[in-house]
Amino acid sequence: MMGKSSEQAVVAREENSGVVRCFNSYLELCKPRVVLLIVFTALVGMLLAVPGLPPVDKLVYGLLGIGLAAAAAAAINHWADQKADAIMLRTRHRPLPSGELKDYQVLLFALVMTVIAMATLVWKVNTLTAILTFASLIGYAFIYTFFLKRITPQNIVIGGAAGAAPPVLGWAAVTGQVTPESLLLFLIIFAWTPPHFWALAIHRKEDYAKAGIPMLPVTHGVKVTQLHILLYTIILFLVSLLPYLIGLSGLIYLAGAVILGLWFLAYAVRLPRSQDPMLPWKMFKFSIWYLMLLFAVLLIDHYAPGHHLNPRVPQTPILSGADGI
Repeated sequence: MMGKSSEQAVVAREENSGVVRCFNSYLELCKPRVVLLIVFTALVGMLLAVPGLPPVDKLVYGLLGIGLAAAAAAAINHWADQKADAIMLRTRHRPLPSGELKDYQVLLFALVMTVIAMATLVWKVNTLTAILTFASLIGYAFIYTFFLKRITPQNIVIGGAAGAAPPVLGWAAVTGQVTPESLLLFLIIFAWTPPHFWALAIHRKEDYAKAGIPMLPVTHGVKVTQLHILLYTIILFLVSLLPYLIGLSGLIYLAGAVILGLWFLAYAVRLPRSQDPMLPWKMFKFSIWYLMLLFAVLLIDHYAPGHHLNPRVPQTPILSGADGI
């Protein structure tokens, strides 16, 4: 028979296993990879907004608030999409469809994250950043998830505005302003979003069809989607050159943007001609690296010796708060 100490060890292992599973379930609710990309692009916005380094408190609390708000939006997205997630092969393992978490747990988690995020941004950063972050949360978690995603194949184009906001949020966090330069960073992500998601939508077309989600490949077919991907990738390539053309960045960024842009375009051009069923998935994965590397090159260029902001860049803020630096 099993001794008392052995029984206690088994119970302890089961309890530890349960705690780990619970932690992992809540972590998955946050879509950590997506949140990390959001936080990274917000960080780039912060660092590009000032000549040197931003104040440490604005940087830390700003990223914390933006990250928690993104996690809250992701949790609400999990809750809203749970029926579709249960149908789709890619998402049926998520915490709600799998039964690891209950509805009330997810909603309470999202509420707590939202409250902490907003309190952090209002008290430790500035009100403008809090307002813009909350607007982005509403845009993604409710307007996109509940309405756009289910009624139009252009869902990701219109809803992409919420996902493109992080650099603007980061910029506002350290300056208290929204400027044309920050909106240019927004425009890059906005143009990147359609080819990024449509590549995934082609790869998961059957899943989206089963779930009744009108993604472009489902409603208009793969060929039309491939054409849209090509057109938006061309737009992205042109938009990605604007930081250099307006003087926000220099030759280091220009070289990186051209190389990465041509690489992305090569995927878009190959899509209609390739017989490789995995090519859309490869393009989707590359698109994530594209955005990360493009923003990383922006940073490298920004801190390169001799970098300066071209005086032709408009300096008048579009929105301004009272408590920026």
